[in-house]
Amino acid sequence: MILPADASPLIISVATTCAATAATFFLGMIAARMMYRVRGGFRAWIDGILTLPLVLPPTVVGFFLLLIFGRRSLIGRGLEHVGVTIAFSWPATVIAATVIAFPLMYRTTLGAFDQVNPTLLEAARTLGASEWVVFRRVLLPLAGPGVIAGTVLAFARSLGEFGATLMLAGNIPGRTQTMPIAIFSAVEGGDMNAALLWVVLIVVVSLAIIRLLNVEKRSRIMARAEPDLSRSEFSGQFPVAVVSSRENGSAVKLDVDLERTLENFTLRIALGARNGAVGLLGPSGSGKSMTLRMIAGVSTPDRGRIVLNGRVLFDSAAGRNIPAASRRIGVVFQDYALFPHLTVADNVGFGLARMTKDERRARIWNQLESMGIAELAHRYPRQISGGQRQRVAIARCMAMEPDALLLDEPFAALDPHLRRRTEEQLRATLAGFNGPVVFVTHDMEEAFRFCPELQVLDSGRVIASGPKQELFERPRTVAAARLTGCKNIVAACRVGNDCVEVAAWQCRLQAAPEVPEALTHVGFRSHQLAFQRPADTKNTFPCWLVTTSEAPHEMTLYLRLHSAPSSGQPPHLQADVSKEVWRDLSKRPQPWHITLDPTRLLLLEE
Repeated sequence: MILPADASPLIISVATTCAATAATFFLGMIAARMMYRVRGGFRAWIDGILTLPLVLPPTVVGFFLLLIFGRRSLIGRGLEHVGVTIAFSWPATVIAATVIAFPLMYRTTLGAFDQVNPTLLEAARTLGASEWVVFRRVLLPLAGPGVIAGTVLAFARSLGEFGATLMLAGNIPGRTQTMPIAIFSAVEGGDMNAALLWVVLIVVVSLAIIRLLNVEKRSRIMARAEPDLSRSEFSGQFPVAVVSSRENGSAVKLDVDLERTLENFTLRIALGARNGAVGLLGPSGSGKSMTLRMIAGVSTPDRGRIVLNGRVLFDSAAGRNIPAASRRIGVVFQDYALFPHLTVADNVGFGLARMTKDERRARIWNQLESMGIAELAHRYPRQISGGQRQRVAIARCMAMEPDALLLDEPFAALDPHLRRRTEEQLRATLAGFNGPVVFVTHDMEEAFRFCPELQVLDSGRVIASGPKQELFERPRTVAAARLTGCKNIVAACRVGNDCVEVAAWQCRLQAAPEVPEALTHVGFRSHQLAFQRPADTKNTFPCWLVTTSEAPHEMTLYLRLHSAPSSGQPPHLQADVSKEVWRDLSKRPQPWHITLDPTRLLLLEE
C-alpha cells in the first residue's frame, strides 16, 4: 500500500490510540473493580455517570472537555502557569479518545467481572488469599476474555474518534490531525482519493486488531483442550516424601451465637462444636448455608459472636470482624467452587502461597494421595467427574490445615451410590482431624449417618438440637418431626394424662409417656407401624389398603382405618414395609390389623 505524502495522521492516530488504549485499560479496570464491589441504589447513578460518554454525541463530550481543559477554564489557566497547555495539543487527542473509549472498556470489564461465580472469590478468601490475590489469581483470569474484548473495543473506538477530538484538539496538521480528521479535511477539500486512502488504512488496522483477537481466542481454546503442564508450579514428578497433616492436640472449640436479618425472616443461631461433626438439618431456605457463610467470614452477621479455640473471630459489641482470609476455616462449598483455570494440583495448593515451593509440593502430594486422586494432578476441574471434584475440594481445604471445617451439602450433586462411597472417604479423611466440623444438609439420612449431634433449623430458628438418637426418637415439634422423616403427622388433642384424641383418624390413642399440656399433633413413623392378627392390643385398628407405591427394596402402603375406602377418600396412614412383609400381607384377606405402639407415638407441639 502506498502511503500519503504526509503520513503524520497515521503516526498521530497510532500514537494517540495506543496511549488512549493504555490509559483506558487501567482506568476502566480500576473503575470496574471499584464498581464490582458497590451495591445498592447508588450503583445505578455512578454507573450512569461513567457510561454517559457512550450515549452522548462526541461533540457534546468534546464541548465539556473544552470547558474543563480549555484555556479559559480553571484547570487550563492553572496548567498554563506551569507552562502546560492541553487544548489544541497532542495530549488533547489522547484525552478525547480516552474519555470516549472509557465506557466501552469499563462496561465490558464490569460485565465480565459480574459473570464470574462469586463463590469462587469466597472460596479464595477462605483459603487465606488477600483481596489483591483474589483479584490477580481468580477474578482477573476468569474475566480475561471480557477484559481483552473491552481492550479491543476501546482500541477500535479510540482509532475512530473524531468529534470530541476535533472540539478539544482541533485540526492541526502534524500535531493533532488524526486519520478520521484527515478524512474529513480531504473530503472537505474535494480530495476523495486521499480520503479513500485514509479510510482503507483505518479498515486495515481495524481488521488486523480483530484478527489478533481471534488468534488469541483460538490459542486460549487450544490451551484449555490441551493443558500446558510447564506453566503449572507443580508440573513434573511429585516428591515421594510427604508432610504430615495437622497433628492431634488439644480439642479445638467453636462457639457461635449469631443473628442476621434476611429477606423473609431473622436468622438466629447458637451452636457449640467440638471434635466431630455437628449437623445443621433443615429445608432449603432455612438459613443453613448463611450460617456457614457467617462463620467463614464471607457474610457479616448483624449481631453476635464467633469464637474459635479462644480466638474471637467476630464480636459485634466490640466491633471485631476478622477477615475470612485470616480465620483458618476451611469450607467445602455445595458446588465445590474449584477454580476452573487451575489444575487439580494448583487448586489444592492455592492456599499454600506462604510455603516454600518444596513444602507446597509435598503438602499437595500428601493430600492428593490421601484422597486417592494423585493421578488427576494435572487435569482441570472440567476434565474430572463430580465425585472427583468433591475430593479435590476436600483436599484443598485440608491442605491448609484449618482449625475448623465447614461442609455445605457436600454430597448434594452426587448420585446415591457415589454419595455413599464419597461419604465413607470423607469420614476416613476426617478421622484424624482435630477440630470441629459443621455439616449442612437437608437429607435426614445423611445427617444421621454422619453427625453425632444435630441442630434442626426452620425459618431461621433452631427448633430442635441434641444427640441424633434423641432427636429422631423424640422430636418435640411438628417441624422437627417432619425434618427427621416422620410421614404420619396429624392434629390431635389431649384428653388425659396418657390419652389423645385424633379426629382425622376417628380414634383415641394411648400414649406411654405423659401427654404434654401443649400437645397439638401426634406422629408415627411409617416404618414402625406393625401389622398383626386381631388381638386385644392397645392402639390396634382394622385397616384397608387404598393404594401402593413400589421401591426397589420396600413397598409403601397407603391405608385407611375402620372401614373400606370409598372412591376419592384419602388414606389415613402411610406404612413402609419390606417386600417380604408385603408378600405375606398381600395373601391375607382385608381388613388387616395395624398397631401403633404407644411407646413410639410422637407427641408434638406446633
